[in-house]
Amino acid sequence: MKHPVLENRTRLIVWGLVWLFISAGQAVSFNYGFGSFARVSIPDIIVSLIIYSGLALSVWYPFSYFSRGETKIVSLITNLVLTGAITVTAWILATKLIMTLVLPPQNDYQAYWEATFPYRVGSGVFIYGLTILTYFLFSSMSNLSEKKSREARLESLVKETELKMLRSQINPHFLFNSLNSISSLTVTDPEKARTMVIRLSDFMRYALSRKDEQPVPLRSELENLRLYLEIEKVRFGERLITEEDIDPSCLGVRIPVLLLQPLYENAVKYGVYETLGDVRICTVAKLIDGYLEIVICNNFDPESSLPKGTGTGLANVSRRLELSYGNKASVTTKKEGGVFTVSLYIPADNQ
Repeated sequence: MKHPVLENRTRLIVWGLVWLFISAGQAVSFNYGFGSFARVSIPDIIVSLIIYSGLALSVWYPFSYFSRGETKIVSLITNLVLTGAITVTAWILATKLIMTLVLPPQNDYQAYWEATFPYRVGSGVFIYGLTILTYFLFSSMSNLSEKKSREARLESLVKETELKMLRSQINPHFLFNSLNSISSLTVTDPEKARTMVIRLSDFMRYALSRKDEQPVPLRSELENLRLYLEIEKVRFGERLITEEDIDPSCLGVRIPVLLLQPLYENAVKYGVYETLGDVRICTVAKLIDGYLEIVICNNFDPESSLPKGTGTGLANVSRRLELSYGNKASVTTKKEGGVFTVSLYIPADNQ
């Protein structure tokens, strides 16, 4: 684990300011309690706290080693107490050695040392305790940050996996329907079957080439959907009528790839399949207050006995919107007057 102070410039500055504050507080208290030793107290305070600040920085390494997750609490406390004893002892001895070397021979430092020794020990233990508490805080913050990062990566992986699963449910569904249609046409109309195979090939080329592309421009999705509808028109002929009213400003808005595919499949399944007359599938797209509104509607025969669906298509669309946009996107449906309408609202801030 990296040093929480040395790796961050702001923390290093705060660390230095804290030690300046400690130095100022100790100078005031020493001047009050040992004013007669003012000549040696100020240099002693500066040297001792410089030494201790360096020792306090180095304490992080044994602390991070001892505080690993598998360390027992009794062992941790014992090791930290021993580390504290070594640190305070090293600080006191180093301070005395350096001060003895730098001060002139004729001085009263020995008397000052003896007078302040109990205070040194007490303040050393107190500062060591604050240092350990600070490192515990840094360690907890780091662990929390790593935990959130892991959770975010896991959530992203889960979403990506679920999105791929949802798409894998959509593509085979359409492919199976198309192959069944081709199978029927090979007997009744081989030329139409050939045309349908070519267009299905173009459609699958798009789907496979955009397999991992999330999201794609609405323009690309509409081009792909036109391929799909052309495939269905080969089977149903003039009974299937398509209309579009697309605002050009919408074409650059990016949406999840193949998001609209199951909606058109439903329109064909519950409209064209179950109605003897013409079926009109209309698509409207426009921008409204920062949102892309896509409306897909188709007429159907209210008197016909519609097959009971599994709800997979709409459920997939709703779930993919939730995974991609959270609660910022929505899908609604309405069945009125022989017309089934699906409306999608998608944030349009990703052009």
